Amino acid sequence: MDYGAAVRERLPAAWRSDELGKLVSDLENYLPEEDLAGIIDAYRFGAEAHEGQQRLTGEPYITHPLAVARILAGLHLDSGSIKAALLHDVLEDTQATLEDIENAFGEDVALLVDGVSKLDQLHFDSAAEAQAESFRKMLLAMVKDLRVILVKLADRTHNMRTLTALSESRQRRIARETLEIYAPIANRLGIYSLKVELEELGFKYLYPFRYAVLERTRSKTTGKKRQFFRKIESKLKKNLKEAGVDARIVGREKPLYSIYQKMQRKHVHMSDIADVYGLRITVEKIDNCYQVLGLAHQLYKPMPGRFKDYIAIPRVNGYQSLHTTLFGPNGLPLEVQIRTEEMDRVADRGIAAHWQYKAVEKHTHDAEERAREWLASLMEMQHASNSEEFLETVRVDLFPDIVYVFTPKGDILRLPKGATTVDFSYAVHTDVGNRCVAAKINGRLVPLKTNLKNGETVQIITARGAKPSPNWVNFVVTAKARNAIRGYLKNLKHDEASELGRRLLSQALRPYSLNLRKLRKTQTENLLKELELSDINQLYQQLGLGERLAPVVAGLLAQQEQDDTGEYADRRRPLAIAGTEKLIVGYARCCFPVPGDDILGFMSTGKGIVIHRSNCLNVSEHRKQPSKWIPVDWKRNVSGEFQSEIKVRSLNRVGVLANVAARISGNRSNIDNVSVDTDEDASTQLFRLKVRDRKHLHQVMQSVQNLDDVVRVNRTRG
Repeated sequence: MDYGAAVRERLPAAWRSDELGKLVSDLENYLPEEDLAGIIDAYRFGAEAHEGQQRLTGEPYITHPLAVARILAGLHLDSGSIKAALLHDVLEDTQATLEDIENAFGEDVALLVDGVSKLDQLHFDSAAEAQAESFRKMLLAMVKDLRVILVKLADRTHNMRTLTALSESRQRRIARETLEIYAPIANRLGIYSLKVELEELGFKYLYPFRYAVLERTRSKTTGKKRQFFRKIESKLKKNLKEAGVDARIVGREKPLYSIYQKMQRKHVHMSDIADVYGLRITVEKIDNCYQVLGLAHQLYKPMPGRFKDYIAIPRVNGYQSLHTTLFGPNGLPLEVQIRTEEMDRVADRGIAAHWQYKAVEKHTHDAEERAREWLASLMEMQHASNSEEFLETVRVDLFPDIVYVFTPKGDILRLPKGATTVDFSYAVHTDVGNRCVAAKINGRLVPLKTNLKNGETVQIITARGAKPSPNWVNFVVTAKARNAIRGYLKNLKHDEASELGRRLLSQALRPYSLNLRKLRKTQTENLLKELELSDINQLYQQLGLGERLAPVVAGLLAQQEQDDTGEYADRRRPLAIAGTEKLIVGYARCCFPVPGDDILGFMSTGKGIVIHRSNCLNVSEHRKQPSKWIPVDWKRNVSGEFQSEIKVRSLNRVGVLANVAARISGNRSNIDNVSVDTDEDASTQLFRLKVRDRKHLHQVMQSVQNLDDVVRVNRTRG
């Protein structure tokens, strides 16, 4: 009995569709009959909800969910995924609610639909933020159920197939997003069929001219190449048959976008790429893979350095295969991929193969485990400060050109290309990364920023009490390392902000003859209640970060003490700056204050205190907000180095710049930056340098002034 025809007959004529018939036929191949009835109900619900709506192509809107469902049926997804595909736009584009879907199809389908839906109901400051938050929600929904991203990938695939209906600017924007986000996700999950289609369509719409040129170039050589491969294929089949190996051989053509990427990466012409055409050999068992490899190497010489064993060490997305490049007839290169039928299925469907084969095959389980590991790392990325930062973090994490390195115990760790020893330390464990002080590669001590290479053995040396350096963020490449470091520094910043806020409030209370330590419990409780804060540390952090002003808070506390006449004289004492409050006290880059200068502090929201010189030209502008200025002074014996900037006017003579730089270095001052502006007779040099204090800076300037060719030296002041 044609079950598909029977259920379609029961539908109103307006809802019958050839595409629905094709979907039912696809599903009948692998789903039980009882599942099909629920899928038809989901189609009926979607058709009713979208009735009267059209796509930009002019077709009824329901044709899009149907096409998405067919893509997932091609991957043999379960009935829940197919229902979610048919309903994935009803929350966004119709009056239907999440509760309606849950009542009709259960919580499982409702959660899938909700995970795929965009966040149109919320308000965002920018389109970029809306896109990032939508993407963030989708990824975090993936952590609960991987099918969310499979529905979204199928949705994006059909949208790319119908992209011609949009304007060119929208085509390019969507194509870029597809190449940067969705195709890499398909690749990360091992779904080769969707990855290739998304890349090809994205390439076609983002770079139409380049796509057309490459397509023409490839088509010119296709005929000759096919004849060439038929000869090699027949020779291989004959040898495999003689060896008693049952194998399936198919020719493969490298996708255009992969060719384009390789041309860009290696700066070569298309004719210089060795693996544009190749053969894929599939066999029954793993042992046969290595047997076929030996036979292929006997028939044609292998190209040195072009063999990869992804069976012993699978790729990060679970892909397994043997890759070798041979010198074919007339010396033409030929790439051969050798794998089992199971590996071939996982290579094409990736994590999607899990729902059909999860009960029987280890390869699909391994692919799912790798996907779960990646998704677990996404959970750690939630510490990013905002949605756009989260999206950028994921973008970096989606291009895992992998290096394989060993722990001292011989375990293999997979890390992105460009990963450093610090990335390795965080891959082992967050605590190891946080306490990392040194590293060894193959037994030799190396700098922590050293990039790792395939096959190296890495050992991390830790120390109790060690802390991550803020500089590490500049060279780590893994999301786990970057977010762990940022999270640690964020907590450290809050600790510093809390301490600074306590000092600011203590200083602000002095004009009122109040002491922070002697405040009554009821005073602080009433204050926190008035400010709607949970504890005093939260208040200190807000004060330290400039989110609240200490004099205002002090005034609130004083009101509880003030008598009828009480006016308090302004007896504010300067806040002492030690130079060690690096994360919460900043130094203005307009006037570059150094210890010994007369200074003022400006409370900047989110940054804490920014220190300016009293004669800075920008101070007069900032003084328009007098409540944000606080008196500050340097503590005795301030340690550390501080940036300063000097302007040197000199005669335009050969070697002057070198002489000035030598004098600066001779006075134990490091030069961070230098710029030169030259006219006919003289030149002006701007040096940004490091000094200990005002006295040290004066020594440097005096030494430079004593040069014969120097006309004058002075500090910049904003």
